[in-house]
Amino acid sequence: MTVLAFERVALIGIGLIGSSLARVLRRDRLAGEIVACARNPATRDKALELGLADRATEDAAEAVRDADLVVLATPLSAYAAIGARIAPALRPGAIVTDVGSVKQAVIRDLQPSLPASVHFIPGHPVAGTEHSGPESGFAELFRDRWCILTPLPDTDPAALATLTALWEQAGMRVVTMDPEHHDKVLAMTSHLPHVIAYTIVGTATDLEDSLKSEVIKFSAGGFRDFTRIAGSDPVSARSAGARPTSSRSCSAGRGRSVARSSKRNKPDRHAISPANSRFLYADGRIVLG
Repeated sequence: MTVLAFERVALIGIGLIGSSLARVLRRDRLAGEIVACARNPATRDKALELGLADRATEDAAEAVRDADLVVLATPLSAYAAIGARIAPALRPGAIVTDVGSVKQAVIRDLQPSLPASVHFIPGHPVAGTEHSGPESGFAELFRDRWCILTPLPDTDPAALATLTALWEQAGMRVVTMDPEHHDKVLAMTSHLPHVIAYTIVGTATDLEDSLKSEVIKFSAGGFRDFTRIAGSDPVSARSAGARPTSSRSCSAGRGRSVARSSKRNKPDRHAISPANSRFLYADGRIVLG
């Protein structure tokens, strides 16, 4: 049995997944120190306020210094830059893993930068909600969910056992899978449903006002499920390959409002009004434009 006791864990990204893992580490006393890395000062402050980290920094290299476990939990589009930034600061023997949902892209963007002295083990905890941010996490997020690890051929067995034990401690059922096979499976079970949800909510948003009201009024559980999916973090979905464009991309942000409206069977004036007909990506977040 693998005994878990990390000296220092660096969480690069402290959103839903990163903060949930931090809560597991705190709950089970698995880390002597947790360092969180986030670009947004408000996110860093919130992580410290919630007790999710002992230190918080904007600098990924500073975050990983002397860490024996490094977890990337940012949008996939940031991985290449993060890999180049942290590589010189990584401790020999450290385990470097991630939570991204497209493993071939993770390997492509990270592996070239990482030194041979670290154990690089891509991972994907298949868990989540439509919410984001450090306040959205909870330790039970991972319970009875699958975690798919995609180790490379030369992966150290002891490092793999340690990472497996961590996710099992979080309550997950851990399996290993070839990266290409993982991506084919998840394209069908996760990425394609997101694309469909964005399209359906975007179509509902573009309807005439009278028809919109009736769509919401007579919506059943199926439509609400689509709005929940479409309400998930659009930056992460876009990085994973679900890349909505033009005005339909706004469906990701509006899914939350449409979902609230459909639950109470009356239109929300903020949900699908013409004034909210387009969104702009600004500083990594989606906003009304």
